Amino acid sequence: MNAGAGTAEQEGRVLHTVAEMAAAMGAEVRGAPRDATGISIDSRSLAPGDTFFAIAGENSDGHAYVGKALDAGASACVVARDKADQFPADAPLLVVDDVLAALTDLARASRARSKAGIVAVTGSVGKTTTKEALRIALGADGETHASAASYNNHWGVPLSLARLPREARYGVFEIGMNHPGEITPLVKLVRPQVAIITTVEPVHIAQFSGIEEIADAKAEIFQGLEPGGAVVLNLDNPLFPRLKAAAETLGIDRIVTFGETAGADVRLKEAALQSYCSVGVADVMGTPVTFKVGMPGRHIVQNMLAVLAAAKLVGADLALVGLALSRMKAPPGRGVALRLQVKGGQATLLDESYNANPASMRAALDVLSRTPIGPRGRRIAVLGDMLELGPDGEAHHAELAEAIRTAKIDLVFCCGPQMHALWQALPSERRGGYAIHASHLEPMVASAIRGGDTLMVKGSNGSRMGPLVKSLAERFRAAEDALLEG
Repeated sequence: MNAGAGTAEQEGRVLHTVAEMAAAMGAEVRGAPRDATGISIDSRSLAPGDTFFAIAGENSDGHAYVGKALDAGASACVVARDKADQFPADAPLLVVDDVLAALTDLARASRARSKAGIVAVTGSVGKTTTKEALRIALGADGETHASAASYNNHWGVPLSLARLPREARYGVFEIGMNHPGEITPLVKLVRPQVAIITTVEPVHIAQFSGIEEIADAKAEIFQGLEPGGAVVLNLDNPLFPRLKAAAETLGIDRIVTFGETAGADVRLKEAALQSYCSVGVADVMGTPVTFKVGMPGRHIVQNMLAVLAAAKLVGADLALVGLALSRMKAPPGRGVALRLQVKGGQATLLDESYNANPASMRAALDVLSRTPIGPRGRRIAVLGDMLELGPDGEAHHAELAEAIRTAKIDLVFCCGPQMHALWQALPSERRGGYAIHASHLEPMVASAIRGGDTLMVKGSNGSRMGPLVKSLAERFRAAEDALLEG
């Protein structure tokens, strides 16, 4: 594998000694490996001192990049036994039967030595945002290690856990799934003291019999909870009773709830939803906390309640946590605001292109409804297909027409075969343009934008809305917006 990795933030500290790695992985040591200051599976982003794991992926085999890794200063390379003899006899190698299994073994050893408070996060929507908020919030109270990007699958979780510094006070790990049974082995590796389910929505529902089965799959996160640990659940979500029952069946009695519903352990008392930030006042298990986060939307405030709950449970200072959340900004593709220099002045583009499902689409439309427009400006939604919604996919798309009406969106552009259902459900005055492919939609959108407009672009990754955003940004020389918060 030669994609999607970075390096541990070790600043020269030893992350794992050669002896520790060899013992954890049952590896044969060849050459003269050095202690690792980081772990990498990508020779392109490898930093000197990283140990490189030559994982064989679907599209490439990491063994082809061992030479590049060593040239870049790798401390050692972990390679498969059946391929080890192709490398020079003096190459610094750790030879194992299976490289991905070895990474998992190292992750398990990394977790076993750690005294950190460990939080695991899953959910249909908001996993990465919640994980990033926890990284920032807990980081104000002590050294915090968190999964990079969205490293939440069968190689991302072991990689993130193997990078956990022994000195870390807190660790935060995102765990994702597309099918039943995927979360269980990952959470048993992470062994959190706190497990969060942000919400349950019809995401990847094509792989499930219904939303109840999605809830059951998310509830797998309870399987790895440490004895005496706590689960954090969204009391506002209709699937809460099912999740609570699943936890209780496993003998978990520390169930902490968050939301706006009366009786929530972490309850939102007030919220001020501004254009480019959100402010909330919450009761956190009896402690009042006021917080500000540099992202707009009620769904963001909801996620921050889960963050505050987890912070309380791992013993972090809530005052420091509340202050730190103000540093939370929108990640790429999740609401970053761009300025476009267009005919008639400036327009604003909200880049929500990272992914989409019915819940996140409604949340993004709500944010668009609250974002300012200029004189004679319009609110424009540019929407691509929401994928993996199963046989009811077209119905889910058509149902967005009501959210668009409620949000008072002026103009809608749609692309993709399933978005045609929304296109047909829209009144003629709201129809901006339709195309099968995002690349065909771009010129329509470009010709329609005028000064004062605010447009939001969103769709599943497979609908290729990200390249559409990039094309618009290049065409109109956009730069990251430096909008004042609130």
